[in-house]
Amino acid sequence: MRNINVRGAVSTSHHYKSNLRDTFFNLFEFLDIGETSLGKGPFSPMDADTARASLKSLERLATQEIAPSFAPTDREVPQLDGEGNVTLPDALKRAIACWYDGDWHRMGLPEHMGGFGAPPTVFWSGFELLAGANGAVSFYTFGSVIVRVVDALGTEGQKKRFVPRMVDEQWGGAMVLTEPEAGSDVGAARAKAVQAADGHWHITGTKRFITNGDYDVPQNILHLVLARPEGAGAGTKGLSMFLVPKFWVEEDGSVGARNGWTVTKLEKKMGLKASVTCEVEYGGDVPARGLLVGDAHDGIRQMFMVIEQARMAVGVKSMATLSTGYRNALAYAKERVQGADLPQAANKMAPRVTILHHADVRRMMMLQKSHAEGMRALVLFTAHIQDQVALLGGHGAKEAAGLDALNDLLLPLVKGYNSEKAQELLSISLQCFGGSGYVTDFPIEQYMRDQRIDTLYEGTTHIQALDLFFRKVARDGGQTLQGLMGRVRKTLETGEGGDPLKDARAQLGKSLGDVEGIFMNLAGRVGESVHHVGLNANRVLATLAELVIGWLLIRHAALAVEKLPGAEGDDVAFYKGKLASAQFFAKNVLPASALTRTLVEASTLDLMELEEDVFGP
Repeated sequence: MRNINVRGAVSTSHHYKSNLRDTFFNLFEFLDIGETSLGKGPFSPMDADTARASLKSLERLATQEIAPSFAPTDREVPQLDGEGNVTLPDALKRAIACWYDGDWHRMGLPEHMGGFGAPPTVFWSGFELLAGANGAVSFYTFGSVIVRVVDALGTEGQKKRFVPRMVDEQWGGAMVLTEPEAGSDVGAARAKAVQAADGHWHITGTKRFITNGDYDVPQNILHLVLARPEGAGAGTKGLSMFLVPKFWVEEDGSVGARNGWTVTKLEKKMGLKASVTCEVEYGGDVPARGLLVGDAHDGIRQMFMVIEQARMAVGVKSMATLSTGYRNALAYAKERVQGADLPQAANKMAPRVTILHHADVRRMMMLQKSHAEGMRALVLFTAHIQDQVALLGGHGAKEAAGLDALNDLLLPLVKGYNSEKAQELLSISLQCFGGSGYVTDFPIEQYMRDQRIDTLYEGTTHIQALDLFFRKVARDGGQTLQGLMGRVRKTLETGEGGDPLKDARAQLGKSLGDVEGIFMNLAGRVGESVHHVGLNANRVLATLAELVIGWLLIRHAALAVEKLPGAEGDDVAFYKGKLASAQFFAKNVLPASALTRTLVEASTLDLMELEEDVFGP
């Protein structure tokens, strides 16, 4: 079925250092998904034992079979064959085959689609393992997202036509939005759609920066394409979404002739080189035939179902990369002997120590540890909200409206904050290695290159920040934000964690006040000019994310305080580490909210009034 004849022995050596213990703490101790999610409604096929066993098996696959492809696929990259097709190197094909041979693409699919019925909490935990092992490989699994969209939005005929074969034969999938001149201004897209006499649509135009738009592994690849039907209005409201396969699919599901789109260019990139980023031309000598999704001209709303999944995936990828970056740096710091302990530095005869004894290294380690655990907490808390939305009827269900809105509010934090902060902290991982981190003997330099795209993928950080303020907070008058703040306030009122977390809770309370003050200030000034939001939105997003992460870390630590008296073995250090992460984050990260509030309240529009030539010739 797949064009693969390259399965061979793979090395068990790997760069990837997972943290399944922390994942299990989130899932089964803190969120308690065995009681709240598993075995219920659409997740009835999966119980706690199955979820644990699945993630342990996936961890073995990620570390032993997929991770060895990480460096080789950075050196030997996909190629364009001269006929509009993309070919992948064998190491990358082997890694992709590992995923599909184990039927892992079925994990997040519902039972009626032939899936395993895993809730989002379990699915995203598994995605972390894959993305941490090789982020590029994780993007080749996007067909599982595309098929869920077809199943949710397609007509009955479209579902029968595509869904069974996409699942059973592991077809690929890609979301196709960006155009060379439009960029993030999706409403400026020029790709056109003209309805033919047979009812199909012919798509013409050029799309750019299409992730994994073509590759020689699946038998077929389905593009979800935004295009403007003939006669439709300007802007995003005039766009529709079309199903445009590489090989035409007949009404009975059989695969026919090559459709009229080809890859015309592969981008040469800074990192994530194993993931195809291509330019695609639709139309020409052979029409690019497509089907209108759901027979409804509702393209941008429909595409957001894909975009939101992609944004979550990018946030998880960033978190996964920081986590393995930290754990690699920690292993190095425990082994690398250099210098004497600082109080003995003047004593030339003092014993040399590992660098983990040095104060600055410890500071850097705890910055990475607390943020990696905090980002995972944010991801899985958001995924747990998604679990509950599904159990209440799914997106759009009246009973799920409040939680649905909370998920929408959290997504810019997951994508925007995780990607920005991981980039910053991976440079600290590099610093822990010293000069050794700058060479390819260690994976950090590739982590930094491969993760750098995450702040740009699926909307830059500022796009996430504007989305947060205008679409997720202002649109409902701050109601959803107030609900989230109420959850934080409850932790303060109940005194979770007792005396060990007294100081951390006090700082959390101060930061809560700062965040509320920031939003009130901007809401009061947005009438004067929306530039007030534009100038401050990124720091507002970061400050809100850190408040939520600090709150979650304190709640984690409170649970650890309860469990420590009965803990044994490795659990003792794990729970102590939870307490240390929360206390460090509260002392060293949360106080920055006061500075952000000062900056926001003192900001002016002076920058917007400068003449252009002030910036230089």
